[in-house]
Amino acid sequence: MQKNNDENISKMNINWYPGHMAKTKRQIEQDLKLVDIVIELLDARIPIASQNPDIATICKGKKKIIILNKCDLANKEKNQLWLQYFEKKGIPAVLTDANTGTGIDQCIRKIENIMEEDVQKQAEKGRIGRKIRAMILGIPNVGKSSFINRISKRTTAGVGNKPGVTKQKQWIRINEKIELLDTPGVLWPKFETEEIAMHLAFTGTIKEDILQKVEIAYHLTKFLIENQRTSLCERYKIDSKWIEEKLNQEQQENENIYEIMLEIGRKRGCIISGGNIDEEKTARILLDEFKNGIIGKITIETPKIEK
Repeated sequence: MQKNNDENISKMNINWYPGHMAKTKRQIEQDLKLVDIVIELLDARIPIASQNPDIATICKGKKKIIILNKCDLANKEKNQLWLQYFEKKGIPAVLTDANTGTGIDQCIRKIENIMEEDVQKQAEKGRIGRKIRAMILGIPNVGKSSFINRISKRTTAGVGNKPGVTKQKQWIRINEKIELLDTPGVLWPKFETEEIAMHLAFTGTIKEDILQKVEIAYHLTKFLIENQRTSLCERYKIDSKWIEEKLNQEQQENENIYEIMLEIGRKRGCIISGGNIDEEKTARILLDEFKNGIIGKITIETPKIEK
């Protein structure tokens, strides 16, 4: 691993905008004319980084609901702060865990409540029984296909291990009142900051060929040391005082953090010939255990709520 990690990251061309994503964006703009409400699915751990800024622009004027998915992997107190954050912006939000079904019924009720007035107006015009048409949007890897399977009580959405595997658009029946238009996951042309790129990388949204796994794990280690040190120490049986001593060594900060990351590898048995640490295996363990909530229920981003 090269030593000046921050410099390496800043020099990377952090772009990922395949041609099919540009095509999908144009299709979404056309399909918006067909729907009444937009469901935007975000990762509860990174609601800002997982929010495609293009969506706010292209969905302007449409009713919208925010779904904070994977809330089971996030900090409970911060989950509530994010609900308050979106409420203050006038956007209804619901916490969900698509894997267990937590929050799904609440989501359905919220959509029906938001659309109640419009449905009543349609009924007054004689259009009784017209379904509420919703579009679901979200960047890759926020759990969109799992959410669709859960809310529609089916098992046929195109779920895969790689971002962006959702199939072509299709209407899906949710209940007697709502039908849903699915769309493939869409990322935007360029990530606005390296911080957003890293937050997406921590949760597995950016493919590993865009940012190197060891680089991502280094930055995750730094984040955990600064924000979740107790959880880090408990998971990997590392003394907090030892970490403090490492951080105070007379060498560059990135070298200190890298040594702490290697100690995690040593604790997890990532030892190769000569007593060296397998940094790739260490990185994989760190990232997998973070993504799966094994290190703890951790929210990376904290909302700034205006009083």
